[in-house]
Amino acid sequence: MPDLLTIAELSRSTYYYHQQRLTEPNKDQLLCDDIGHLFNEHNACYGYRRMTFILKQLGYLVNKKKVQRLMQLLRLKAVIRAPKKYRSYRGKEGRIAPNILMRKFDCEEPNHKWVTDVTEFRVGDEKLYLSPVLELFNRQIIAYQLMRKPVYKLVSDMLEKAISTLKSTEKPLIHSDQGWQYQLDSYQQTLASHGFTQSMSRKGNCLDNAVIESFLVTTP
Repeated sequence: MPDLLTIAELSRSTYYYHQQRLTEPNKDQLLCDDIGHLFNEHNACYGYRRMTFILKQLGYLVNKKKVQRLMQLLRLKAVIRAPKKYRSYRGKEGRIAPNILMRKFDCEEPNHKWVTDVTEFRVGDEKLYLSPVLELFNRQIIAYQLMRKPVYKLVSDMLEKAISTLKSTEKPLIHSDQGWQYQLDSYQQTLASHGFTQSMSRKGNCLDNAVIESFLVTTP
């Protein structure tokens, strides 16, 4: 719970206050009140995706569609502040994988195609780095890691979490840019040992990884 509260930027007092409110009647009205409160508390930075994540941590059983509908009803629209793109390319560090994905972002089965990236953003005066992996079948984040430094452990921990969600028969393609983390022997050996197929964007072609790039920009 402390880790989730940290990620959601919520204090314990806020969490337990909302837990108590969930026992009161008229849940939709309370939900609307809490959405409005959280939206204003965080300076209109929360879109419906992040709002849904936080509401779930507070104990609400809601989905993105309901939160989106209520935010539209309340006329709450997030002010999108795009995270700074973390430039992880440092020249050739190791083996560059071919671009096997080739912008074929459609996927008809789960755990067949994954995309990943690293992004940098600020919370107050603190700089943080996020490494998520997204499933192209349902466009959902299946694992992520958040750290204060862009070290390899940021990516390796994310990968370990993602691998733990797979069945033994599932061996996805995983696509990234040419960041130094993805060129390391440790990363590539982990992929190989689990039967992954590695794919990389061409240098300077951010559209080769457009889905995860778009997700990182549009999830305030």
